[in-house]
Amino acid sequence: MADMFSEGKLGSLTLKNRLVRSAVWEGLADEKGLVTDQLVRYHERLAQGGIGLIILGYTYVQPNGRQSPGQTAIWSDDYIAGLKKLTSAVHAEGGKISIQLAHVGPQTNPTMIGGEQPVGCSAVEHPVFGTPRALSTVEVKQMIEDFGQAAKRAKEAGFDAIQIHGAHGYLVSQFLSPRWNVREDEYGGSLENRMRFALEVYNAVRANAGKLPVLIKLNLDDLIQGSTTPAEALPLAKKLSELGIDAIEVSAGGPASGKGPARTKIKAEADEAYFLELARQTRPVTACPLMVVGGFRSPSVINSALASGAVDFVTLARPLIREPHLINRWKSGDLAKAKCISCNGCFDTLPYGEGIQCLVELKEREKKART
Repeated sequence: MADMFSEGKLGSLTLKNRLVRSAVWEGLADEKGLVTDQLVRYHERLAQGGIGLIILGYTYVQPNGRQSPGQTAIWSDDYIAGLKKLTSAVHAEGGKISIQLAHVGPQTNPTMIGGEQPVGCSAVEHPVFGTPRALSTVEVKQMIEDFGQAAKRAKEAGFDAIQIHGAHGYLVSQFLSPRWNVREDEYGGSLENRMRFALEVYNAVRANAGKLPVLIKLNLDDLIQGSTTPAEALPLAKKLSELGIDAIEVSAGGPASGKGPARTKIKAEADEAYFLELARQTRPVTACPLMVVGGFRSPSVINSALASGAVDFVTLARPLIREPHLINRWKSGDLAKAKCISCNGCFDTLPYGEGIQCLVELKEREKKART
């Protein structure tokens, strides 16, 4: 029976434990999306902290796929050298690291993408970001090719795995949604057609990944009326598993629903593991390993999820922002729950100039400096 400190496998990759740093925007790349020394040190600390696999925060595969300042890019060969420096630093600390490939689609604003109008699968108004320009069929096919070329760069840069971002309302997940996808070409209409973009992105990534494991972060539910539910997502998960994907990370929600994956008020064990039921629904239709994100704070909840057989790996994000060495703390025998209080203050710390960090600890340091 698996527990959080038992070895796990993703394809040919062996991980020292079942704990994964779920991708989270670090805000530490430079203005061009290039890797900085700060970004390298950030991931060195995570590797030192004992996590089985780090998934780098979403990297954009086209210049117009950028959402946030300090976001890392991989849309040209100019980024390979910096990314190689990052992977080498993680490997020197005994860690493993996956890239995450993404295009944020309409969930950006023109200032982030050189003044252009954001693009989407269809010109359907987004309640937060406005109405995008619909991609032409030619542009869709180019996008698929660009995901594949990004995977080729990731392999050259020394990553141990590649994850496709197919969640949270970004472009891959948007194509699956009957709410956002009203296309009339082969990428819209029927469920088979709406699945096509994700499947072709997977095939392009796989063709360029060599022997690297290929993963996907997949929304099983968009949590907004008229959009993706398990009825659409489970057939896609099943097909990806049949094609040989090495793991699916189960998630849900996004900006449009106002119910993102980073929920607040996680105070009791009963508040944790809020996407585990979606993973349970995914298990019967898939043969590949499953990961699940969503409010895990307590070793007992993590081990229970693993022991249930519903998932093979548990992914953590905000707890590791506050405690990069959390996994080593648990392994040492200190099994107190993560110190993260789920306030989401970490997403408000970019103006401090040091990327994403725990706001509670930042305020405490400021208070000490004043006294």
